[in-house]
Amino acid sequence: MSEAPASETVGEMLAAISTRIVGLLREHYGRGPSRAKTYAMDDCIVCVLRNGFTAHERTIVESGDPARVIEMRQDFQRLMERQYREAIETITGRKVVAFLSQAHLEPDITLEIFFLDRPVNGAAALDLNLPEE
Repeated sequence: MSEAPASETVGEMLAAISTRIVGLLREHYGRGPSRAKTYAMDDCIVCVLRNGFTAHERTIVESGDPARVIEMRQDFQRLMERQYREAIETITGRKVVAFLSQAHLEPDITLEIFFLDRPVNGAAALDLNLPEE
């Protein structure tokens, strides 16, 4: 695994991470969040995804079974872990040593957290507002 290009800024790296994670969700889940904010702090990358639940999931929540949606999301994240790790490793040039994921219903927020084998150069946050599908 090679280092990220020296000309790439932390902001460009964070934009690439947000775009790739949202793209994976859209590709595999049928829709993505309307907002994605990615933070880089030391050896940690945190993606905060908002408004990403599908109409199907919202229907299940409204029927009174919100725990089922969280379980489905956890299953989905386990299935996507390899692709998420590969995306982060390719973009950062660092190895992902741990991946954590958590979904919250109200408000609709999902966290994807990646711990790297060494720090990124600098600390920053980048917020993307995405069009609704």
